[in-house]
Amino acid sequence: MTAATLPRTRTRRSVRLVLATVLLSVTALSAGPVAANAAALAPTSEVVPTGWPGRGGSRSGGQETDPFGSTGDRATTVDSEAATSAQSAGVVLIDTILGYQNAAAAGTGIVLTSTGEVLTNYHVVEGSTSIRVTIASTGQTYTASVVGHDEADDIALLQLKGASGLTVAKIDDDIVRKTDAVTAVGNAGGTDSLSAASGTVISLSRTITTQSEDGVAGETLHKLIETDADVVAGDSGGPLYDDENEVIGVTTAASTGAEINGYAIPIDRALSIVRQITSGTESGGVEIGASPFLGVEYSSQGYADGTSAQDTSLSTTSGVLIAGVVSGGPAADAGLEAGDMITAVGGHPVTSTDDLAGALAAYEPGERVAISWTDTAGTNHKVAVTLAASPIA
Repeated sequence: MTAATLPRTRTRRSVRLVLATVLLSVTALSAGPVAANAAALAPTSEVVPTGWPGRGGSRSGGQETDPFGSTGDRATTVDSEAATSAQSAGVVLIDTILGYQNAAAAGTGIVLTSTGEVLTNYHVVEGSTSIRVTIASTGQTYTASVVGHDEADDIALLQLKGASGLTVAKIDDDIVRKTDAVTAVGNAGGTDSLSAASGTVISLSRTITTQSEDGVAGETLHKLIETDADVVAGDSGGPLYDDENEVIGVTTAASTGAEINGYAIPIDRALSIVRQITSGTESGGVEIGASPFLGVEYSSQGYADGTSAQDTSLSTTSGVLIAGVVSGGPAADAGLEAGDMITAVGGHPVTSTDDLAGALAAYEPGERVAISWTDTAGTNHKVAVTLAASPIA
């Protein structure tokens, strides 16, 4: 199936498809609702809006209300139950602070080594300024840093500070087949407790394309394991188990159509990326350590055609509208302000957040790059800035 790329927004990836997928970290805005990142499958014949994600739903008798809201008059319930001790072994709860967006996020991870190497999705920790990891089976907490990541494959490797003697997840060594029984375990709804959703394998080679959100380019994920397990926001980075409680995949997304399907990155591919990260080799999309950091927040409106709900004076300018800048960051030091429109990076025009994120990704922290922008008065500017290192991811 061919995937179609759709636009995204930063803290809520709204989708206008009957079948949509949601990248399953839970993001809680300050004084606001929990939001889930979203992704999209190829369009279907019917077009309907997707509701704002709710706060993880309420539990009653093994049923969880749909944390993604409803489409039309649909009120989906999610089948899940508390994870067993065996299913909790080698699994962690991840809580992050997104300091520059005044937000927090929650997800799940898989313990790979007794000294604290943890596998998760990159979108769980992307943009984090701090990461706290809790061992599900013991309640012990650690701070964590990102060793490296592969954005295109949505994989990140964390290192827990001072960890030792941790229980490691069991990795499957069998062939996965369609109709195999599976269980997705994760921090559903960001409740800091593990839930388990059972199902069967539907496909071993599904392709989905995530929507972009402000400052985060979309990516197409190939050859995913598709199941009918009711995974929800917060399950991202958690294990997809076979019937022996061995990890066959890393949960990364779920549909929000009439029926919930889950999508997982095969564990063999995830571990191949981990091995490259631990070898220190940057190639094929793998980045070691910090990413380049410009220090801007992008508006969900105002790019591509230059129009903005807040300011229409830039309606003839094509670029990316800046919603805010980080104090002391490269953009702020260069004089960019909220309402300005970035029009080029390194001499290459940018007309969307995808363009801008992709252009910046070509540079390393400490490198200088020319930024062109138009201010709210319509005056054009160009200055070389030195990119900083992202705080954590």
